[in-house]
Amino acid sequence: MIEILSNGAANTVQDLGRFGHLDIGVSRCGAMDAAALTTGNALLGNAPSAAGLEIAIFPFRLRFLSDIDVAVTGADCAAALDGWRLPPFWAISARSGQELKLSPPIAGARAYVAFAGGIDVAEILGSRSTDLKSGFGGHKGRGLERGDRLGLAKIDGRCRKLPPGGLGALPLDFPPAGETTIDVRVTPGAEFDSFAQASIDHFFAAPWIVSVASNRMGYRLSGPLLTLKRQRELLSHGILSGTIQVPASGQPIIQLADANTCGGYPKIAHVIEPDLARLAQAPAGARIRFHAATIATALEAAAKSKAHLDDIRVTAALICG
Repeated sequence: MIEILSNGAANTVQDLGRFGHLDIGVSRCGAMDAAALTTGNALLGNAPSAAGLEIAIFPFRLRFLSDIDVAVTGADCAAALDGWRLPPFWAISARSGQELKLSPPIAGARAYVAFAGGIDVAEILGSRSTDLKSGFGGHKGRGLERGDRLGLAKIDGRCRKLPPGGLGALPLDFPPAGETTIDVRVTPGAEFDSFAQASIDHFFAAPWIVSVASNRMGYRLSGPLLTLKRQRELLSHGILSGTIQVPASGQPIIQLADANTCGGYPKIAHVIEPDLARLAQAPAGARIRFHAATIATALEAAAKSKAHLDDIRVTAALICG
């Protein structure tokens, strides 16, 4: 069991998400940076879907109420166990009574804390993810508060032990400290050809700024005004994480993990799935530049990401037994 020692409405229990329910208006939710959470689970020998903590408000502290292996991935937040600094993307054995502290990130925006066995909360519609918008899932359907105690799932009977000092992994693609622009690959949206050519040129040429009015539902971007060749009305239609819509303001919105399941704004593009992790690590004020990609490129990137995570899992299993 763990005890939360700091408040954070945006700090939540998340797994890989709630799939197959968009038709009844239930959002996917899940980790914004699925690759980071999956890496933490791989280091610990968990199933990829094991629930962990997504931390977006810092500093964050928790206390271990039992001995447990833990992994911290995602944002480089100077994680420390009882004051001992952990390298980024690192797993270590924690003892009952020790405290884990995550400081404001020097790179990235969201950190993930995974635990051997995973967070033990009720599974709702096939997922333990917190749906903040609808107020269910995770821990009481809300963000974490000081004093919350979360149980951990029982570990199976396998003999597995982290090496002394812990075990780490190298992320496949993570924005380094000081990076000023985050490159994101996109494929054309359904209404891509409905935008004026000048707007399409601006979409790819301009550095877009992540607005402070951004959250898990979507990132609002600031930049050149995007306009259609002619005004048109669209019926509300299904949307997914990564969809980039352009409302009447002409400023794009990237739909993310907690996105609504439908909307009627024109869709100029879609972020390829592997690059959603890069977006998850873009803090307010970060600059984003879009690059055109093909379906083949997107599939190749997804296969590369999966292979990298598989390698981490296999290597961790060999080292830890």
